[in-house]
Amino acid sequence: WRHLWHLPRAYWTVVGLGVIFTLARYSEAFLLLRAHDVGLNIGLVPLVMITMNVAYATLAYPAGVAADRIGTKRLLLAGIAALVLADLLLASASGPTVVFLAALLWGAHLAATQGIFAKMIAQTAPAKLRGTAFGGFNLLTGFALLAASALAGWLWSTGGAEAAFVAGAVLAAGAGAALMRYGRE
Repeated sequence: WRHLWHLPRAYWTVVGLGVIFTLARYSEAFLLLRAHDVGLNIGLVPLVMITMNVAYATLAYPAGVAADRIGTKRLLLAGIAALVLADLLLASASGPTVVFLAALLWGAHLAATQGIFAKMIAQTAPAKLRGTAFGGFNLLTGFALLAASALAGWLWSTGGAEAAFVAGAVLAAGAGAALMRYGRE
């Protein structure tokens, strides 16, 4: 644990961005709940995850290439925009087709963000503490994902799916605003 405190400020800035961003994205289980909620047969609900993962797998490599060309900040902003749009679609979904479109966007956002945060951690952590840096990042963003999912569940229970996904869009937009203040490209 003591090694975590020896990581530089730039690392902690990336961790802070990662935590803010993770608070904006809930567990993918909420996509499945929404699909069933808008009328998709329970036997077909896993197709939503397949759709999301196909988009993620298909776009991950091109996103990595894009990060090298246009910079990490722009790509993260594109990923955040995809998440905002996915959340807004999920909030307004009235049928399964919209949920599948949102799942494609959710996969695109994963492709545009997950590898980028790993790159940013590697760039900001000294080589001798890189494993510690990744462990700390994953620990804190894991707690953020748990908190985000609990918030989404509470919002869904009290205000419906629309409230949960609109809140996700607002939180994602906030993550984008925080990223705009981040100095690195």
